[in-house]
Formats: sequence, structure tokens, C-alpha cells
Amino acid sequence: MSQTYILAAPNGARRGHADHAALPVTLDEITATAGACFAAGAQGLHLHVRDDDGQHSLDAGRYTEALAELSRAVPKMDLQITTESAGKFDVPDQLACLRAVQPGWASISVREVARAPDLADTLYGTCAAQGTRVQHILYGAEDASLLARWKAEGVVRPEQVERIFVLGRYTTGQVSTPADLDVFTASGLPNSPWMVCAFGSQEHACLAAAAAMGGQVRVGFENSLTDENGSAWKDNAASVAALVTRLEGART
Repeated sequence: MSQTYILAAPNGARRGHADHAALPVTLDEITATAGACFAAGAQGLHLHVRDDDGQHSLDAGRYTEALAELSRAVPKMDLQITTESAGKFDVPDQLACLRAVQPGWASISVREVARAPDLADTLYGTCAAQGTRVQHILYGAEDASLLARWKAEGVVRPEQVERIFVLGRYTTGQVSTPADLDVFTASGLPNSPWMVCAFGSQEHACLAAAAAMGGQVRVGFENSLTDENGSAWKDNAASVAALVTRLEGART
């Protein structure tokens, strides 16, 4: 069994220091966390930047600065930006961010793009033209069906095949389970790259189940702060290291 690709998601759009002292908010904290997660075994970083008040931001200048610093600090780590709205940004904002930053890799929610379907072709076309890899965020079967329709219609370009299955929702007390994978895999496993993230104390169990089926995984404080016993991880790197150990054990 080949090594599972691990993407670290150390902060997300909603949590801060009040949730966990080691959750990175500033650029210095994010950079240090990225280095520690890479050393622990994560090959990529899912990047959220924050404004001066520590709130979720899609500011192109902040993204450009963060990508430059991270490329210097962890040059071998893949960098993916988020375009998540988090209830703050609309599709024109997301499109403007993509155009200004021109990232190498971005996660884009199909459900969020559907708020402005007239911009979908422009958004995906922009990513294709500027060479931005797209990872489609899917929350359920409806999102998967919409993605399939957009691909058939040519709105989503042929090379834009990556997807991440989100097990659960960003709600207080959410606990995902491996069975939540069934909605995405019931009709068969994708033959293109797919990834899973999951919430709560069973995060690692969900990711191990996905890895056993050939999926990639995303792990970190964006989705879960604790282990399966409800004990808080020391930091993101500790969670990554524990997941690496678990996945390596499953391969032997």
C-alpha cells in the first residue's frame, strides 16, 4: 500500500486561541505550524489567513504574503488556499481572490459557487487559464450531482477532477463517523484523486477508513482538536504525527 497523502488544516475560518492556545492565527504562527506539520509527515497545507482582528479573510495581499513566506520556510510543502465564504464572502469576492492571488492550488465549494451559477463558468475557466488546481469541496450527494452536471456541461474543466468529501458540518458538537463516507462511496470510488476531512473525536478513525480505500486525508484543528478519547492534542503536529503512526500501522 502506498503512502497516504496528508494535507494539514491547522486553523480554518472559525476557531481561535480561545479554542486552543496552539491554534495558529498570525502568519508567524501559521508558518511555524506548517513547518512542524511537515516534519511530522504532512505533505501539504490547507491555508486560511486572518485579518488584524483574527477573523477569516480572503484578502489577496495577505494570501500573497503568506504564500511567499511559506514557500520560503517549507519549500517542499504543497500549499492550498481556501476560498471558503464562512458566511462572510460572496462568489464575486471568491472569484476576485482567485484572480488576484493566482494560487497554485485552491479549494472551492461547489455549494458556494452555486449561489451565483452565472459565475460558475467564469470561475472555473479563470482557474484553468491561470493554472490553479481546483479541489472541489463536497458536503453531500447533491453537491456531487451538481459537480457531475457541471462537468458534463463543460463548466468544470476536464482537468478539474480533485475533490474533498466533508464528513459532517461546521456545527458545535459535530462528531463524524466512518459510516458518513457511505454517501460518497455508495456508487463506487472515484477514479480521480479524492480526499476526506472529518469532525470530532473520530476524525482519525474516519481518515483511516478513507485511506484504506485509497483516499487522501486532511487533518488538523480546522476539524478536530481532540483524540478519540476527547483529550486535546498538544498542537496540530501532534495530531499529524499520531495519524501518520496509525496509517503506517495499518500498512504493516
